[in-house]
Amino acid sequence: MYIAMNRFKIKPGCEQEFIEIWKGRDSYLKEVPGFREFHLLQGPANEEYTLFSSHAVWESKDAFEGWTRSEAFRKAHANAGARRDIYMGPPQLECFEAVL
Repeated sequence: MYIAMNRFKIKPGCEQEFIEIWKGRDSYLKEVPGFREFHLLQGPANEEYTLFSSHAVWESKDAFEGWTRSEAFRKAHANAGARRDIYMGPPQLECFEAVL
């Protein structure tokens, strides 16, 4: 199992807008071999930002890397920068391989 997470820092007051962006987008993940599940997680907030994380579970690292090279990936990210004003910088990718 392989987990890919993007951490997003969202400006205070823009949390619901960020959630709606994710609700309204088609990720095309279900078309991709090796995809298992996806979650959008809302974390702690402070005066500067609210932390969110996209959490995708894959069968393997190879399956995830195949997704990043796919047409589905390009379609899913076509409008990724449309609302940059709600972000406190670019997302930070963190990937994990299950060991137990």
